[in-house]
Amino acid sequence: MAKQKKQLYEGMYILSATLSDDARQKALEKIMSGIVDRGGEVLKIFEQGRRKMAYEINGRREGYYYVLYFSVPTPCMADMWKDYHLNEDLIRFLTLRAESVPEKLEYKQLIQE
Repeated sequence: MAKQKKQLYEGMYILSATLSDDARQKALEKIMSGIVDRGGEVLKIFEQGRRKMAYEINGRREGYYYVLYFSVPTPCMADMWKDYHLNEDLIRFLTLRAESVPEKLEYKQLIQE
């Protein structure tokens, strides 16, 4: 069997703010084990903490934000997204291709007009 090429991804995950610390950690581990079980590797985790969301999602106004950088074979992404939709603790997720893994996350200031 030919070895599949891994692609670098950046994923943002919003977990329910109603979860206890232990439950939130287990939900994050479930996401990471889904990556590792498919032959991927989690390279960096940035915990952004509890934040207010821009709009209400399923009656929720807050969530815990995590940004993960990981590599995984590209064909596995479809299966991972299916798993994410079945995860009740995961409010929203976004996965993008990344060029590199940053040392720290920095956000640019919005220009006010």
